[in-house]
Amino acid sequence: MVMRTGKALPCRRVCEGYMDHRKKEKVDYIVQSVDRALDILESFDYQTGELGVTELAEKLHVPKNNIFRLLATLEVRGYIEQDKKTANYRLGMKPFEVANVFLHHLGFRRQARPIIEELVNQCNETAYLAVLDGSEVIYVLVEDSSLMVRVASFPGRRLPVHCTAAGKAQLAYESADRLDSILQQQPMRALTDHTVTDPQAFRDHLREVARAGFAVDNEEYELGVRCIAAPVRDYSRKVVASIGLSGPITRFSLERIEHELAPLVKAAAIKLSERLGYETATASADQ
Repeated sequence: MVMRTGKALPCRRVCEGYMDHRKKEKVDYIVQSVDRALDILESFDYQTGELGVTELAEKLHVPKNNIFRLLATLEVRGYIEQDKKTANYRLGMKPFEVANVFLHHLGFRRQARPIIEELVNQCNETAYLAVLDGSEVIYVLVEDSSLMVRVASFPGRRLPVHCTAAGKAQLAYESADRLDSILQQQPMRALTDHTVTDPQAFRDHLREVARAGFAVDNEEYELGVRCIAAPVRDYSRKVVASIGLSGPITRFSLERIEHELAPLVKAAAIKLSERLGYETATASADQ
């Protein structure tokens, strides 16, 4: 039984008072360590890729010991990773994984899916969307060919960055320092006789990729398989992913790649880039 005494307040006033009370309570319940950890994550942006302990301490006005402990926790959880060469810190893969859940519901993969499906319909080869994670690429969206002989893949698959079209299409637009950092994370292991393992030769190859606007994996990861991929950019013109095609060399002749598949892949990548806010007018200057 509910006891009622006195004059009832209008519902709107009751609700507003309740919401104001809740807001005040939430501010009072902020956990300082969590708040500071989020400050660290938000210190990284497109202009600031890496930060040291001292820089973060000065920027956030927090003691270095506290910053170090927070960074250690974030690193263990995958939100932050440390550059072994510079000892500076940068964002890890975990923020992407969390953001990927958000983008899934917001529409990133929903934006990409019809473009990937259209690409498959145009050539009936396996198409994919991939993102960079250090020295690896991760397939986040895959649409298989309907042909009996095809290259099949799956979302979540990880492949080396140095011998895949998906990886090279993104590495080609990284800064020299960032590229050096990525290549030092793992040895450039030869998976086939076609894999480029010399760092300088690989850098020269990436310059060719940047000029062409697309990358080709010419049996560098697996014998009998060729792939082609082009970079996807966001509103800030930053390369954030790559769209590609994979298939057997019996269908992926170098001539077909150059004259048929490359234009299709580049067009698909630009189309997704536009959906992410990239301005088409800048495309020729970037690729």
